[in-house]
Amino acid sequence: MEWKEFSAKTVDEALTSAMLEMGTTADNLEYEVIEKETSGFLGMFSKPARIKVRIKMSIENTAKQFLQKIFKAMEIDAEAITIFDEVNNMIDIDIKGEEMGVLIGKRGQTLDSLQYLVSLVINKNSENYIKVKLDTENYRARRKETLENLAKNIAYKVKRLRKPVILEPMNPYERRIIHSALQNDKYVETYSEGEEPYRKVVINYKKSYRDNRSNRYGKNYSNNYSRDYKKDYKEYRESKEKKESTKNA
Repeated sequence: MEWKEFSAKTVDEALTSAMLEMGTTADNLEYEVIEKETSGFLGMFSKPARIKVRIKMSIENTAKQFLQKIFKAMEIDAEAITIFDEVNNMIDIDIKGEEMGVLIGKRGQTLDSLQYLVSLVINKNSENYIKVKLDTENYRARRKETLENLAKNIAYKVKRLRKPVILEPMNPYERRIIHSALQNDKYVETYSEGEEPYRKVVINYKKSYRDNRSNRYGKNYSNNYSRDYKKDYKEYRESKEKKESTKNA
């Protein structure tokens, strides 16, 4: 952060002017006195105090300053609200403003890129790695719910057709959501294939489960399997409808 010069009748008054202009408190500022005030002789030839001030480069201020430059370049009126968790070494950034869709981008790609850039900036001179979570308009939670529903719907399709389905390329965070959503499904398995940034999740029917069921039920395997997965899907749909009705209540 560059130094800014302030002048007032006293050093305290100059510091107060700096706090008002920079919109922060004295704890977040560092300053140096260029010239102290002088009263002169009988009030004549007095000189005001001059100081130079800049914002302390904390983790939060570094993130805010970088994002403000981005917002200015994109001609966006937005504010970054930050919370730094020293225990978990993580900074949570929530961006407030109008028409945040341009910051989110297609499937959150712009938001992910901003998060990556902020991480590079604040970890450049940091001894310990600081995790960055950047969000706006609760997009992360909404996207997580969308992916979980997608995973369950695709899993139903895989169980019905007994053929694998390859999803579109996703970042590591979104792939983990898919894996987590289906980790307890006894009929399907998930794994990733391909190279970044085109790595994709594959949802496949568990061959081992099919073989075990076939050995156990013999000719009646298909009927038993059909009855089981239809029961699971019915429970899933009822749970989803209940959740939606609660949300709209």
